[in-house]
Amino acid sequence: MISGGLALAAVTALPAADEEVIPFLDTKPINPERPTLPWDQTTSWITPKDHFFSVAHYGYPDVDPATWRLEISGLVENPRSLTLDALRSRPAAEFVATLECSGNSPSGGLIGNTRWAGTPLALLLKDCGLKNDAVDVVFYGADQGTEKIRASDYLQQFARSLAVPDALRENVLLCWQMHGEPLTKNHGAPIRLVVPGWYGIAWVKWLTRIEVHDRRFLSTPFRKYDDVF
Repeated sequence: MISGGLALAAVTALPAADEEVIPFLDTKPINPERPTLPWDQTTSWITPKDHFFSVAHYGYPDVDPATWRLEISGLVENPRSLTLDALRSRPAAEFVATLECSGNSPSGGLIGNTRWAGTPLALLLKDCGLKNDAVDVVFYGADQGTEKIRASDYLQQFARSLAVPDALRENVLLCWQMHGEPLTKNHGAPIRLVVPGWYGIAWVKWLTRIEVHDRRFLSTPFRKYDDVF
């Protein structure tokens, strides 16, 4: 049974019946093969899935749900390795929230509003037993790419972090459903992080590992979002 609070986030004000919508002139998608929000066609607070944007930093990895595991380690009393079924069997929550790319332009379409459902992260971290010196929670995706660091090339796994108080907010989800349907590959299946109020770069997709550290995580710089959009 899915339960939880409702957090409404408006994408744009809908026009009244007697008003005329004047479209933006600079909303052409960066890549015509990928969807973006068509402002002049917006008729609902919920963005249709065919118009919901997708951005990746290191491409779109193939992740097999049958063999997928979520590893939780670091400064926790009880490390875990969870299957998708085990994660979905835990208490769940759903709410409406807006996702926006940090590279979105003022009139751009890299934004969407929908209903997300998944497992509250805070409950899982508390069950794992955060140690007293826990400072940062780091989330690793399955997507990888090469970054140049001090003139050398290094293979990097995409990762972002949240300070412990932010990770323990009740509306942060390990999400397995959007639009009332299972996540698709382009949106981070089988599990992605949902962090309402944060830009999309924090919503790590294809999540495979969570580590709890005793210091702030320093990630490598990433290419601009439009390199692989």
